[in-house]
Amino acid sequence: MSELTFAGIIPARYASTRFPGKPLAMLGGMPVIEHVYRRACKVLGEVWVATDDERIAAAVREFGGNVVMTSTEHRSGTDRCCEAYALSGSSADVVINIQGDEPFIDPSQLEQIKGCFSDPATQIATLVRPFPPTGTFEQLCNPNSPKVTVSDDGFALMFSRSVIPYLRGIQPEEWPSRFGYHTHIGLYAYRADVLAEITSLPQSPLEIAESLEQLRWLQNGYKIKVGVSDCPTIGIDTPEDLEAAKHYLDSHECNRP
Repeated sequence: MSELTFAGIIPARYASTRFPGKPLAMLGGMPVIEHVYRRACKVLGEVWVATDDERIAAAVREFGGNVVMTSTEHRSGTDRCCEAYALSGSSADVVINIQGDEPFIDPSQLEQIKGCFSDPATQIATLVRPFPPTGTFEQLCNPNSPKVTVSDDGFALMFSRSVIPYLRGIQPEEWPSRFGYHTHIGLYAYRADVLAEITSLPQSPLEIAESLEQLRWLQNGYKIKVGVSDCPTIGIDTPEDLEAAKHYLDSHECNRP
């Protein structure tokens, strides 16, 4: 893996149904996108913001970041990453897709996803979080928190918005304490050639059914290595999430980038 090179790309859109302009929302004196960028730079020597909005591009340039303008037509962050990688002129072997609305991404998570490529069989990598055994069945059922099953050699078997696996003969309220469930963390890394391949694939039936793009990759036979992280993350999808992030930052000054 020491011979591999890595580039971080942060897709950032201005349009959002629940929180328009969230990459530019101010958090602790700097925009959310700057928090993400500065944290990524602690681990990666090459980081780019990929956006389709000049307001975001201008903000990134203002704090001295690298930015590349991409199409407004992309359906996913993966598609935007692929275009940004090509336009940036990067020659990195692996592209890490970093969500632009997670200002507290931990550098250890980026190190962990890089480490997944020490296995030469890894084509794509992602992270999961153990679901707490003290959590409730209702929390486990949250469709916005996809569940992941993993093979013995650390590769994803299936992602689903439903609870997988189903525990036959056990009362649902006991499921969290009776099985080691994992929920998905939306951080991806792809070998550069694989990124080009997967973005040219048509949507698959599983992807359409669950609205999870990673199911397209699995259905087409790609191997997704899974790392396990306990680090908490706070995604900003709504103005309420931003307020929660402000409170978190105020009480955890060490989490400033």
